Order: sequence, then structure tokens, then C-alpha cells
Amino acid sequence: MERAPGEGWKVALIAVALGGLLAGLGLRLTGRADLAALVWSLGVLPVLGTLVREIVESLRRGDVGLDIVAALSMSAALATGEALAAAVVAVMYAGGTFLESFAEGRARREMAGLLARVPRSATRHRNGALEEVALDAIAPGDRLLIRQGDVVPVDGTVAAGSAFLDTSALTGESLPVRLAAGDEAMSGSTNSGEAFDLLATRRAKESTYAGIVRLVEAAQASRAPMARLADRWALGFLAVTVAIAAAAWWGTGDPVRAVAVLVVATPCPLILAVPVALVAGLSRAAEYGVLVKGAKPLEAMARIRTLILDKTGTLTDGRPQIVAIERLGSAGETEILRLAAALEQASKHPVAQAVVAAAVARGLALPVPSEVAEIPGEGVAGRVEGRAVVVGGHGFVRERLGLEPEPAPEGAVGAVLVAVAVDGRLAARLVMADPLRPDVAATLQALRQEGVGRILLATGDRADVAEHVTRGLGFDALRAELKPDQKVLLVLTERKDGPVMMVGDGVNDAPALAAADVGVAMGARGAAASAEAAEVVLLVDRLDRLCAGMEIARRARGIALQSVVAGIGLSVLGMVAAALGYLQPVEGALLQEVIDVAVILNALRALRVVPRRIAVAAAHPAGAAAAA
Repeated sequence: MERAPGEGWKVALIAVALGGLLAGLGLRLTGRADLAALVWSLGVLPVLGTLVREIVESLRRGDVGLDIVAALSMSAALATGEALAAAVVAVMYAGGTFLESFAEGRARREMAGLLARVPRSATRHRNGALEEVALDAIAPGDRLLIRQGDVVPVDGTVAAGSAFLDTSALTGESLPVRLAAGDEAMSGSTNSGEAFDLLATRRAKESTYAGIVRLVEAAQASRAPMARLADRWALGFLAVTVAIAAAAWWGTGDPVRAVAVLVVATPCPLILAVPVALVAGLSRAAEYGVLVKGAKPLEAMARIRTLILDKTGTLTDGRPQIVAIERLGSAGETEILRLAAALEQASKHPVAQAVVAAAVARGLALPVPSEVAEIPGEGVAGRVEGRAVVVGGHGFVRERLGLEPEPAPEGAVGAVLVAVAVDGRLAARLVMADPLRPDVAATLQALRQEGVGRILLATGDRADVAEHVTRGLGFDALRAELKPDQKVLLVLTERKDGPVMMVGDGVNDAPALAAADVGVAMGARGAAASAEAAEVVLLVDRLDRLCAGMEIARRARGIALQSVVAGIGLSVLGMVAAALGYLQPVEGALLQEVIDVAVILNALRALRVVPRRIAVAAAHPAGAAAAA
């Protein structure tokens, strides 16, 4: 296992301090007490020297922490002839810092696992043969062979047949997902089934997995406001420690009492519990497909009281679907869909892609269109198997047919009508809609149970469409027809009443995500701009993962506070006992180490947090698979 930076030096300090302690004990047992004291002192000096250097560097940065107590206790113990106590403190301090480093490394393991899975190359079809190429050489449109066990190197679509992918490392889904031809495959997934071909849609550096890697690297180097608050608490604890030690010395005239008080307070749970618990929370959230960019947003997630949601791509799937086909002639639905989808293959418009996806889902074979002419945003015309086909808006299709303009028919609120003409006659209207995600209602209820008191909808759509789509969901307020700057203004207004979380997926949501206390991006298919602006990215297009992330954040923060309060309380009791003469310096050092170990182990409980909604899904795998 690769060691963390500085870990080797920490191991060396433990070895020196522990070697000095054991050697001194051996000398004392043989009657050489004077030489034992010298050996103990020599074992303490490297640890004390390292500690003093770290304190000086911290003071230069303006940081004052409880390492000062450790330095005072070792120095005072040596000055008063308590060399054995100083040696025990040195061993315990060096061991405590190493244990903290080990605990944080254990907590980061799941996130580091993402980095370790980055593929280095891919197998590409070229001129009827296969070639191994570097990831940087892959371009959109390349056809790649994904063998069983391979990690999907770039975002793409399944070229033909089906694929069976394990997305657990990215989304926390325990069950593999089966994808049909044309379905999107997320980079970073593992092929659990037979080999299949993937059509690349993005370059490697622009793919989902590359973005995840960048976010993980950023998340591993952050500090939460709570950790900075712990530093401020540490100043108070330092003052209390010195005051109790001084009072014990002044009241009894025995400097050993003061030394005992100092060693009981060395080191302090404040500098151990908070970072370990929060980093453990980051790791646990990543397991469930919630990538938090650092300890600061994780701690902020635990305090959110207002939630603002975008509609398209957040509450809805973001991809229009055919909900009905209204026939206007004698042609059957299947034939109309086949011809329309064949022509729409030539367009990149979201509606065109939805038509193609609907045809592929029905298993229709789509011929290649010819003589294609597209007017962006209006429609496309061409020939399919020799037949003239026009697909697009009502006005566009009538104009191409040479018919008189007339008002477009009214569809259901929130629906889009797409006209289809075949051989010069109107053949059908495709009714398209962007339905709500199936888990929205339950998710909003669960978010309220997590302490969110106010939930708002912010969308650029018309008010009547937004009201129709979200009817019955119980929003506290609905803001429609908003431009990006107006969404930012809404976030800033709501922040006056407490921390605000904003959830969105589009480029237009990025400014509001950046303005919120916590911005959350639907990252599986969302825009890169929103993922960069957000502090939390949901790696799976399921809104219920937001509940899981918030619950993990709340419980990780609670565990950190619990560890701090319990640890500080026990330390204060120990200091009082030492001041009253019930604990000698060596006994106080051993007691404090027991407290520190207990605090770290308690903080690591954040690694075992299981969100309630996820736990229910795991207990009913059939339901979980259906939800996926």
C-alpha cells in the first residue's frame, strides 16, 4: 500500500520514542535509574523538536492549536524530572498523529478507489481491425470494443445489441444495469457482461469519469468551517488547561500536579474528531453516488433549511418522450414512427433524438435518409426509402407541403406537438412531453424529514407549464419564466433566512449553483458548467440520492460534534482529577491516549452510515432495480 506523504517520518518518530521508552524501562529494571532517565529524555527530544517546528510554522500562518499543550507537557515533564511521563507522552503523541493519519487514509479509501480505476488505453475499431490507443487519441464517433471486465473509458452509446454494466463504483447501485442499443454508457462503469461496441460521444478529458476524478482530487484537499471552528474552541481549551495547571501548582506548591494536568490534555479530541468524521462522511457519500467536493460543503449540507429546484433535467428527466401518436391518415403508428425516426437520425435536436430513441426501443430497423435539409429549431425534410418525409413544427410542415398557414392545434399543457408528413400529406402528430421523475414526490417528502423547511421551484418555463407539471408536489413557492440572473437573485433573497441549496443541471443554472451555500448538479448528463460551479455532483440521475447525501452529511457532522463533546468532557474530568492528585503524570498520559483512541474510533462510525431510503431499497432489490 502506498504511504501518505509524511507517513514514513511519523513511523520513524514512533520508533524512536517507543525504542527510548522500552530501553529506559529495561535499564530501570536493572537498577540503572539515572541512565534510564537519560535514555527517556533522548527518546523525547526528536518528537519535541518536530513538534516545536510544527508549532512555529503554524504560528507563522496565524494558526494556534493544541499542539502547544503537547509541547508544554513534554517540556514541563523533562524540567521536573518526570522523564518517564515525558517519554509516555512522546510515544502517545507520535502514535496519535499516526493514528489520525491512518484513520483519514481509511476514510478516503473509497474516493481513492475512483482514482485507481482510471483506464489508460482503449481498443478501437479502425479499417476492419482492432488497435490499442491512448485515451487522448479517442475522438467522438470512434467505435470502441469494451471487453468483459473493462472499465468504459469515455462517455458513449451502445452501438448495437445490449450491454450489462456495473456502475456501483460511481453510483452505489448494487445491481448491474442492462443497456440497449442507443442507450448512454457512463465512463467509469465496468462491463459485467459480454463484449460490446461503444460509440464515443465525448473525448476522454471531457467525459463523466474524468470530471469525477478532478472533483475527487479537489475534495481531498479542503477544510470545513467546522474544522476552523474547532481551532477556535482549541484556544479556549488551551486557556482552561493552563489555568487548571497553574491553579494546581499554586494551590499545592507541587509542580508535578501541573505536569499531570498538562499530559491529560495532550493531545485533544478537537484536532482529531472533526477531520476524521467529515472525511469519513465524504467517503461514504461517494459510495452512494454523491460526490461532495470537500469538507466545507459536506458540513454545510447538514445545515440546509431552504431548497431551490430547477425543473427541466432535475424534477423531470430532461429528455422529451413520445407519449402519444395522433394518426391523421391511414398509415399505422409503427410505420409513421419508423419513417420519422429514420429522417430524424440526421438531426441533433433533443426532440429528434427522442424520436429515434423511441423507434430503437421498439426494435425498429431504421434506414439511412437521403436529400436531408434541416432548418435548425423548426424541422427537417428528406427522403426515406424513396418516400418524401417531413418532420417538425406545425407551421414548418404545412409550409413544406404548400398548404395555407393555420393556427397550430393545442396540445396538453407542457406537451410539444411534432407534425409528420409522408408523400405530401399530413400523416400524424407526435405528442412529446418531459415527465416528472418517478421518485420526485417521495424525495421531496424525505427532504422535509431531513430538516428542509422550505422548498421552491425555479424554472425558465412558462408558469402554466410549471404549475401543471408540479401540481400536488407541495412546493412552498413557484417562480417561473426566470432568466439566469433572476435565479441568482432568488437564491440571494432566500439566503437571508438561512443556508440555501440549489439543484440544477443546465448551463443556465450554473450562476445560481455558485451563489448558493451548496450547489448540487445532476452530473450524469448535466452540463459541464453546472458540474464545475456546483459543490456537490449527483453521479446518478436519481434525485433520491440527494436525500442520502444530506442524511450522511447530517450524521457525519453529528458524530463529529458527539466525539468532540465527549472527548473534551472526559479530558476536563481527567485534568480535575490530576489537579486534585488522583492521577500521576504517567497515568494521565495513558488515560488521555485511551480517550483519543475512543474519539477516533467513534468518528470512524461515519464510514458505516447507511441512509434509510437506500437501506430500504437494498432490502427489496427488485424494487431497487425497477427504480434504476
